Amino acid sequence: MTSLIIGRRTAWLLALVPFLLALVLIGAVGEGDRESRSTDALPAGLDSTEGTALLDRLPEDASTAAIVLFTADRGRLSPDQLTALRDAGPDLAGGGSPVVPAEDGTAALLAVPIPSGPAGEVADRVSALRAAADDAAPEGVQAQVTGSAAVQADLSAVFDGANTRLLVVTALVVAVLLVITYRSPVLWLVPLAVVGVADRLAGVLATRLMAEVGVAWDESTVGILSVLVFGAGTDYALLLISRYRDELRTEPSRHRAMAHALRRTAEAVLASATTVVLGLLTLLLSLTPTTRGLGLACAVGVVVAAAFALVVLPAVLVLFGRWVFWPRVPHVGEAVTVESDTVWHRIGARVARRPAAVVGGSVVLLAVMAVGLLRVDLGLDQAEQFLDEPEAISAAARLADSFPAGTADPTQVVTEGSGEAVLEAVRSVDGVSSARVSATGGGVVVVDAVLTGRSGENAQVVTALREAVAPYDAHVTGAEAKALDEREGSDRDLRLIVPLILALVLGGLVALLRSVVAPALLVVTVVATYAAAMGASWWLFTGLLGFGAMDSGVPLFAFLFLVALGVDYNIFLVTRAREEAAGHGARAGMLRALSATGGVITSAGVLLAAVFAVLGVLPLVVLAQLGTIICLGVLLDTLLVRTLLVPALALVLGDRFWWPRRVA
Repeated sequence: MTSLIIGRRTAWLLALVPFLLALVLIGAVGEGDRESRSTDALPAGLDSTEGTALLDRLPEDASTAAIVLFTADRGRLSPDQLTALRDAGPDLAGGGSPVVPAEDGTAALLAVPIPSGPAGEVADRVSALRAAADDAAPEGVQAQVTGSAAVQADLSAVFDGANTRLLVVTALVVAVLLVITYRSPVLWLVPLAVVGVADRLAGVLATRLMAEVGVAWDESTVGILSVLVFGAGTDYALLLISRYRDELRTEPSRHRAMAHALRRTAEAVLASATTVVLGLLTLLLSLTPTTRGLGLACAVGVVVAAAFALVVLPAVLVLFGRWVFWPRVPHVGEAVTVESDTVWHRIGARVARRPAAVVGGSVVLLAVMAVGLLRVDLGLDQAEQFLDEPEAISAAARLADSFPAGTADPTQVVTEGSGEAVLEAVRSVDGVSSARVSATGGGVVVVDAVLTGRSGENAQVVTALREAVAPYDAHVTGAEAKALDEREGSDRDLRLIVPLILALVLGGLVALLRSVVAPALLVVTVVATYAAAMGASWWLFTGLLGFGAMDSGVPLFAFLFLVALGVDYNIFLVTRAREEAAGHGARAGMLRALSATGGVITSAGVLLAAVFAVLGVLPLVVLAQLGTIICLGVLLDTLLVRTLLVPALALVLGDRFWWPRRVA
């Protein structure tokens, strides 16, 4: 296979044909599509999910609520202003509910039914309502639109062009870092082009596969997939090109140099990709459909990235001469990295002087950073999910100052039984300001319950509601109930999937290294890195960034990406150390491996950290938090764990690091 990839007569086929096939698939086939469901982002089998599924049985002409909030610019609404609002109300609401003034006289609201439909249609109707409400508001009165329909519209607006923006920023970040890494005006274009085509192909294949097997995904899935493909694909490319450059210093033929580099790189890349793919596939066990979709999509992306890095990239590189590295062209006879007095050689020498002290200091630093993990609060309410607060959220907060807090987004109790009995049960619960039957049809009755507490303060009321309506086989849903169930589902996923990821990573390392001690230590170090990144990020979130909590899904995603990706750099290091140990012994082999891989792994780590930080381009708190944790964790893993802690552990243990295998 290697001779086919880099052969003089076949390399151009392996370079050109995959590019052409990918471009044809991207242009002619395009990404898959599916009709989204209301339960896609909800954990299966929980109460709010069952209630949401029942809501889908309502007639097609069912509507969702939008609340127009009118507030006086100063003081109370005047009689003339109220009269003008009451006159405009029927036109805005389509002859529905009247304008209702608040008891404090500073605001009034109007409930407007918005026909249910695709997110784009709902967003268009909300936008039209906002324009009409602005025109209808008399002088001195501000009009804002909130309610579930407005929240849906504002959430949809968050992702308008977001994936394109994310892709452009990611590609620019990768391009800049590749130029800095290679210090060549030409070389960086090769891996960027290969990874860019791999990313677009991965998007097509992943979405088509998910559509074919019926797995759900959402607006953020393709964006996260792109970040992962660019990060992992560029990491693999950096490793291969670094080894290729070294081989060109000892081998006159670029074809033979690439053959040597590919054989010595493939094991580490395949082991890394396999570990990441298996870890991602554990998300298929999640209760939440979109989480399962993210796992499957990203697994496809890593497979494509690894294939392009090991097949297409080598073929493309050998088509060019050594000049592609200009101005730092490698020539036969130049010193190879492990023989040079590099910064990594000097770091290794210092670690070797006092390895036990380095281990102790690293462990203490990680432990101190991890302290914040004990303070983490999980669960963002609806108002905290946006980095830039949209109108629907700010209007809901203002509405809660003059009306019962839950007016903007009532909790819904859904039943197939007696609506009157459920209504009475709901009204009997403390914390319910008012309740009414809001919709019927398809054998389903919906009771809207307005809760007195503000968003995020009603968990106990939701629990009491569920207990009160349980005899009537009713389900409680709505934003508050969904948030409660999402935390429960995330907790279940965390308890199930985290041990499985650890077992898979440990098993993969044991199979790769044919050792027990080294894999166990590597797994412990990446778990420690995760704890430190989570703890330090919590202080950053609550201090500098002002977040009140961490999204309930972040710990699982952060663990998966940090453990699966973080172990990559240790794989790159220890596979090279095993190779060097065969001729130089365990301790010298580790130091030579650190010197040889230090530059490329650090470049890869910094690049991956920067790529995940790009998730902050999307104005959702969950993605900003995830990007921050992974960025910090990858930097810790690259600069501390892989550079200092793992080499120090290997130096302290010597041959025992590889037990029961003998490497020298």
